[in-house]
Parts: sequence; C-alpha cells; structure tokens
Amino acid sequence: MTGMTVKRAFDLVGGVALLALLSPLIAAVTLSVTLGTGCTRGILRRRPVAGRGGRTFTMLTFRTKSPLANLPLLLHVVQGRMSLVGPCPLAPGHRESTGDGRRRLSVRPGITGLWQISGRSELPWEERELLDLHYVDHHWLGMDLAILARTLPAVRKRRAAARTPVPAARVA
Repeated sequence: MTGMTVKRAFDLVGGVALLALLSPLIAAVTLSVTLGTGCTRGILRRRPVAGRGGRTFTMLTFRTKSPLANLPLLLHVVQGRMSLVGPCPLAPGHRESTGDGRRRLSVRPGITGLWQISGRSELPWEERELLDLHYVDHHWLGMDLAILARTLPAVRKRRAAARTPVPAARVA
C-alpha cells in the first residue's frame, strides 16, 4: 500500500468509527441547534472550500460557536473530501496560483492539523501557512497520530483559558 492509500484507509476507518461513536452527540447538537435557531436558517452552515487538487466542495458545519460545530466535517472525511489531519481548509482561489498554494492542494484539507494544536487563531496567518506547508512536505501516519492525540487537549486548554476571568487591576 502506498502512503496515500494507508492515509485514506485510516481516514475512512477513523471517520466511520468517530461518526458511530459520536452519533448521540451529533443528534444532541442537531436538536440543540434546531431548538436554538428555530430552524429559520437551517442547522448547517455552508461554506465553499478548496479540496485536494483545487476541487471545490461545500463544507458543512453546525451553526454554533462551539468546537462541536465541526462534527459534520466527519462526513466529508468519510466521503474523501477531507482528511482527519491536514492543512486548514481555505476558500477556493486562495493563493492557488502560487507554488505554495499548489503544494497545499496536493493533500486533502483536514479537520485538525499542526495549526490546530499550535495555537490556531492566536497565530499570525503567515505562521499558520508555514505549519500547513510543513505538514504537506513531511506528513506520515505517525505525525497524524501525534496531531490527533494532541488535538483534544489543545481544544480543552483553549476553552479553559477562554472561561478563566481576567483578574481586575489592583488599585494602589
């Protein structure tokens, strides 16, 4: 098996397993979003993104400001449009004409990646881009497993930091 075949098999098995394992949570989020939005706009947000080879597809996420919003991305993993681990999904046409843009599009975008475990939105765009390109050039199954193992703790750490109140300034 080639490296890409192994990665795809890992994504397929992992995606199906995660969908099965998380199906009660997906159902609960679906119900919560439905009740919260009143279904006026629908429960899913649709966004066009560039997939492998620059092929555009519509990425689906729940309409919630929570990490749970990304659960529908597992469907894209099973369909082969995304990977469990890969570069951050970008809008179609985003730097596709550059050499770096074409390199990014040589692999499927990921639900998580080096950018996710390294600070995500706190990082400047240029640093996220460098992390994505490093992943594209050096990825292998062991790296994917390490990134997956560090994703949940990284998300939990950011959520805990967001909930921690900032101490008030002392008045002398």
